[in-house]
Amino acid sequence: MTSPAPTLRAVGPARADAATPWGRLRREVGATLSKAAEVLATPLVPADYLDVFAPLRKGADLRARVVAVEPETADAATLVLRPGADWAGHVPGQYIRLGVDVDGVRQWRAYSLTHGPRADGLISVTVKAVADGVVSPYLVHRLRPGVLVHLEQASGEFVLPAPGTPKHPTKLLCVTAGSGITPVIGMLRNLYPSTDAGVVRTTRGTTYDITVVHLAPSAPDTIFARDLQALADAGVIRLVSRYDDVHGIFDVAQLAELVPDLAERSTLACGPGGLLDALAAHHESAGLPLSTEQFRPTTVVAGEGGTVAFSRTGAEVDADGAQSLLDAGESAGVLMPSGCRMGVCFGCVVPLRSGAVRDLRNGALTTAVPGETGPEGIPIQTCITAAAGACEIDV
Repeated sequence: MTSPAPTLRAVGPARADAATPWGRLRREVGATLSKAAEVLATPLVPADYLDVFAPLRKGADLRARVVAVEPETADAATLVLRPGADWAGHVPGQYIRLGVDVDGVRQWRAYSLTHGPRADGLISVTVKAVADGVVSPYLVHRLRPGVLVHLEQASGEFVLPAPGTPKHPTKLLCVTAGSGITPVIGMLRNLYPSTDAGVVRTTRGTTYDITVVHLAPSAPDTIFARDLQALADAGVIRLVSRYDDVHGIFDVAQLAELVPDLAERSTLACGPGGLLDALAAHHESAGLPLSTEQFRPTTVVAGEGGTVAFSRTGAEVDADGAQSLLDAGESAGVLMPSGCRMGVCFGCVVPLRSGAVRDLRNGALTTAVPGETGPEGIPIQTCITAAAGACEIDV
């Protein structure tokens, strides 16, 4: 308890007391008690204080610190990150979910890791800025070294089969387009590390015979163009680059001509949905093995569209049958939970209270009828679901 106000304003002996050891002790004790009271009045827990001084410590929420932002092209950059102590590592080809705060809102996106395990413990992802995007332009053009980002453990099955397993093809064809090169470059860098002295031929790399067909709008727009060329110059891969402005739009029927031994190879492909659909049809008809990874769902059957009501916020928006509920909500200013935005992580799941929605990937219809559907609603993934008539979701 502090002294009454009149005592603090007193003259004579009180002022003299302030200069004595006893007076100084009183001031120090008072200041300490004041700070303690301020801390106690703040709704924090010990972990909050540790997060300030040791955010990457073991046991903390998984985060990473940005070490560098390295430009790749005019609209793409590699983010080099130092993950927290609980980072469990990854297999080349896997992806992570990255969380960043953009204009006060936490956003999550999925990005492929672009290398194998590193001796320095760092990890990296390469991001291509999407026109009118929320997160990717921020990461490419605004993110700076030193910033902390949120992180989830690596996941994904688009990886090379382990040597010695029954299904371990050694002759591979990698078909990539645009940023679809990112998981594949992670595999290649792990097999054939690049040093100041050039590309290194590792024992694990000698197991493989790899052809890479990479597609891009133009040479300047090609992510990892130098890396791919260095691998080709070292003779560890055969590279076939196809640019829309030079060769025209790629037709999968050209594969047999570009890759004469196509029938002997297992194909790994990553890129836009249209390309992967064409490859799937081509390889199925030819009886060829194919493994794919895509970053965005492909609309197969659109819903009829309708009014989407958001029960918690009271917002409503008219959405067409090709627009995901996630995009529709964000366009209406609703704070929507999300993650990978491709139907993999289930970070966007919310209850459907009433109405009908359609899966954009396969056309499957999901309905919720008040009085018949339970009060908890039916869980749906908003990133791959569209309105099929009027519907209400619990957001």
